[in-house]
Amino acid sequence: MATNGSEQAPPDSHRQGSSTAPTSQHVGDVAPTHETAEADGQNLKFNPNFTQNVINAIGPKATPRIRKVMASMIQHIHDFARENKVTIDEWQKGIGLINAAGALSTPKCNEGQLLSDILGLSSLVDTITSDLTTSAPNAATSSAILGPFWRANAPQLPMSSSIVHNIPDGDHTLMHGTVTDHVTGKPIEGAELDVWHTAPNGLYEQQDDNQVDMNLRGRFTTGKDGRYDFYCLRPTSYPIPGDGPAGKLLQLLDRHPMRPAHIHFIVSAPNYKPLVTQVFDRRDKLLTNDAVFAVKEELIVDFLPREGDPKAQFELAYDFKLASYDETK
Repeated sequence: MATNGSEQAPPDSHRQGSSTAPTSQHVGDVAPTHETAEADGQNLKFNPNFTQNVINAIGPKATPRIRKVMASMIQHIHDFARENKVTIDEWQKGIGLINAAGALSTPKCNEGQLLSDILGLSSLVDTITSDLTTSAPNAATSSAILGPFWRANAPQLPMSSSIVHNIPDGDHTLMHGTVTDHVTGKPIEGAELDVWHTAPNGLYEQQDDNQVDMNLRGRFTTGKDGRYDFYCLRPTSYPIPGDGPAGKLLQLLDRHPMRPAHIHFIVSAPNYKPLVTQVFDRRDKLLTNDAVFAVKEELIVDFLPREGDPKAQFELAYDFKLASYDETK
């Protein structure tokens, strides 16, 4: 079984597909003006009106939000190219990286998502999108990034079932708790918990031919009391795949690929905002050094020894608090 917090070499042959090697580029902290770019000592000539002409080409039928976001993106990406004097060769390699991420992405693994994750963009957008009430005493449960390995249509299972198949030696765990309205505290009936995590070897089932399909995945629906319970494994840390654009970019950036031990959840219920989140094992040494910057203090949990249960050596009690759509309008 993999050791929590230990460094592992990234796997390089767990899936099919080739990718174009990305190039390493430095992004400056401050976007320069056109005048700054022209006066950088190399006397490069940039049309000072070029970027604004591109922005002005946005048509009158574009929505205000599309106009605002795309104009800002065009300005920033043009300034980035000017600041770093991006060459045709570097630009082509960047396009190749994006194309390779798209070519590798499947319903079982989203390489584009993983590329966004390692750049910290996914966690930044998650923070921006998070409900502003999370700082309140009775805040809704904090969100975290989806990650690239979620799969649709995980099996629907009855409460107290196990999502573990053919792994007798793992740290088997009973996870249990209640799904409630974070304002009223009342239990939520009909809440669905979609859960997934890796095996002790650090691989999700779609990465590992030795695991059965949909291993370590399941969906559970609460009754009137809002309670849930199921058997899973105490998770382990694992490396981001090294065979795709995201893994190659990490190598170019001289960054480690490791993620701390965690379990993924999507918790949804009628009339409530879906919650995408993760919970992290407190004992993991990588909590402050996550390759995708997703750890939040309020999502760190304690796995406790469990006595008298032949199915589990550990237990984890955790309550999920959801925000209603009416509240988040």
